[in-house]
Amino acid sequence: MRACVATTVHHPEDARIMHRQIRALLDAGHEVTYVAPFTFYNVTPVMGLTAVDVAHHAPFGRARAALRRGLRDADLLIVHDHRLLRALPYRRPPVVWDVREQVTPRRLAHATRRHRLISPADVPEATLVSPSPPPPGDTRVVHIGRLSAERGVTELIGLAERLVPHGVRMDLIGAAAPDVRPLLRDAQRVGLLDWFGYVPLRHALRMAEGALAGLSLAADTVRTAPTKIMDYMGRGLPVITTPQGAALVERAGCGLVVPQDVDAVLNAVLDLKEDAARRAQLGALGHAEARLHHHWPDHAAAFVSRAESWAGIPAHALAV
Repeated sequence: MRACVATTVHHPEDARIMHRQIRALLDAGHEVTYVAPFTFYNVTPVMGLTAVDVAHHAPFGRARAALRRGLRDADLLIVHDHRLLRALPYRRPPVVWDVREQVTPRRLAHATRRHRLISPADVPEATLVSPSPPPPGDTRVVHIGRLSAERGVTELIGLAERLVPHGVRMDLIGAAAPDVRPLLRDAQRVGLLDWFGYVPLRHALRMAEGALAGLSLAADTVRTAPTKIMDYMGRGLPVITTPQGAALVERAGCGLVVPQDVDAVLNAVLDLKEDAARRAQLGALGHAEARLHHHWPDHAAAFVSRAESWAGIPAHALAV
């Protein structure tokens, strides 16, 4: 099968696109052409891919031209950017839209009539679980993922300042929204925290290992998947989350749920800092749950099979 995967807005190393969907297709022996803003993000495509560079938020004409190049001989197109649905070439294979953003019911209904949609059952939220992560330490906390006001940047910076007298550092690993970048740069400049910017998923997960806890301080209004929490669980870290991530944490018994309030988060961090046995227990519970239910390689074959069916390739043809 020849699959084309396309986005004009996401980082080419986006975990869901590159490290789950594309990697699963490549590992299954399929050919993949990836239309993405490589130059904008200064990313070199990985080996084994056919890459088509496209401008970030490319206008209609340039997006369509990039899709035409990417769709040569393709059996399937998977798009991660709803704008691309308006730029589809007339001649094209079956189209699948991975709905990753908030869209109006009208747009969703319109797309459903024309294309297939990826559901959570097709590509479940998952992570790469370490087989044997180190135990949680007591000198730093970590946040993986995009940084923005609604995802708790103000609270993270305030927490970092309050943690300094207690000998606990904060590592922030992720790209930031333009309006909060000056705040993060200033906080890093005065030594409150370390902000690493965007880091490819595999490296980010290794960087997180051994932390005291993983933080998820999003507001309740944020519509986001629990992948960040799964990432922490897969690396054996206790989780400190606002109610937005409570369901997964409480089900696994792997962390603490607190309000989006600096004092509450500070108290949770300090409680864990003083209790190594509890840190180890929470980390172990989360790791066991992640390995049992949220390890992406366990779901990859089902996604590949679904993609093959979307492309109209009979199972017996693939077995020959």
